[in-house]
Amino acid sequence: MTTAPTTTRQAHLPHPPGPMGSWPQGVLKQFQEEPLMAMMQMFREYGDAIRFRAALNFYGYLFFHPDHNKHILQDNNRNYTKMPHPSLALLRPVVGNGLLTSDGDFWRRQRRLAAPAFHRKRIADFSTTMTAATDTMLQNWHTIAKDGRPLDINEAMMHLTLEIVGKTLFSIDLTREADTVGDAFSAVNEEIAHLTSIPFADIGLKIPFLPSTRRVNKHTAVLTDIVHGIIQERRQSGLEAEDLLGMLMAARDEETGEGMSDQQLHDEVMTIMLAGHETTAVSLAWTFYLLSEHPEVLAELEAEVDGVLNGRLPTIDDVPTLTYTTMVIEESMRLYPPAYAIARWGNEEDEVGGYYVPKNAVVTMSPYVTHRHPEFWDAPECFDPQRFTPEQKAERPRFAYLPFGGGPRQCIGNSFAMTEAILLLASIVQRYRLSLVPGTKVELEPLITLRPKGKLLITLIER
Repeated sequence: MTTAPTTTRQAHLPHPPGPMGSWPQGVLKQFQEEPLMAMMQMFREYGDAIRFRAALNFYGYLFFHPDHNKHILQDNNRNYTKMPHPSLALLRPVVGNGLLTSDGDFWRRQRRLAAPAFHRKRIADFSTTMTAATDTMLQNWHTIAKDGRPLDINEAMMHLTLEIVGKTLFSIDLTREADTVGDAFSAVNEEIAHLTSIPFADIGLKIPFLPSTRRVNKHTAVLTDIVHGIIQERRQSGLEAEDLLGMLMAARDEETGEGMSDQQLHDEVMTIMLAGHETTAVSLAWTFYLLSEHPEVLAELEAEVDGVLNGRLPTIDDVPTLTYTTMVIEESMRLYPPAYAIARWGNEEDEVGGYYVPKNAVVTMSPYVTHRHPEFWDAPECFDPQRFTPEQKAERPRFAYLPFGGGPRQCIGNSFAMTEAILLLASIVQRYRLSLVPGTKVELEPLITLRPKGKLLITLIER
């Protein structure tokens, strides 16, 4: 947030339009109650660039146009950092100073160290683990399908993707910890999302006796114990696996020759463990919901999967051929991007889209809104995978679609996540048809990620 700017070289530019709300709370209540609806309403009323009063004399900035996204995330990305953005400060007690929250030279160093684990060849090696874990899950689904019991598909995908992250990136089986991790992270997720809408909550989180601080610390301690266990088990085993954990543990500083501290290892493992399974899981959950509501899309998807795989498990070599499968996932992430908002801190004054942005501005972009921009998406609320044919993609600006962000800080695991989602979706669709339980109320829950609210119950029909 920023106070009114002083006179500067760019002060002749206009402020973006936007709501001031009532004194002293501004429009804070709207964001607290319905952040996605608030952003969509402001977009419809004020357009691509918005300045709003959050509370008192503190202002926030929203940008939705692809050109604005490109400027902030790519062209002038060094001006727009993650620190000291208040919402990201809330995440640091949970994930520490990992790839998600770090900045500057430290972030660049950590990203270089982690990058080899996400190289195309490494992802190809991981693919058999992804499909084997899925095959085991599908075998376990047989009894559930036979009994006609409903299944929470979001929870099932969380368990599966956590198992895959554990085995591929840390060479450890986390299936026994799946419920513990899921419950603890869900609790932290809800608490942080609530605190994000409260001014100065990042400062309050440093006060240990506050109830919110105690709740965050309690559940973070559960996750920290699991991460410490992963690191200690590796140290004690002497295993020299060429996975992400092994690469981070073997890394040495070019100048000092020192390796990563346990705290640094903890922060990166925590970040990858949580971000690496949560986003793919919710993407798949939303995909199965959409397929259940659009039988014509499901029929075309099943036809492709059956034709390509002919009853066998998919492999990495099938991914380029599963074109409609890929389009289905891309369209699902357009409507329900896991990272529905991207936050940055403007370190210096700037001009964005012809508007003045002062120094120390809190800047937010929203893939959820941009993915519904009528200038770039026809009938934007409709589910239509044909939007992602090569021809359609070529006609759109690069930053009109950004489920993984963009620029230098684009998600390091984007290729891993897409490969995983394609292989898992094809494996599941080949064996089962998933139908939403009649009467299930499906609502959005914009926490740290865009989750379905409550249980997303489906029934399984073996094909």
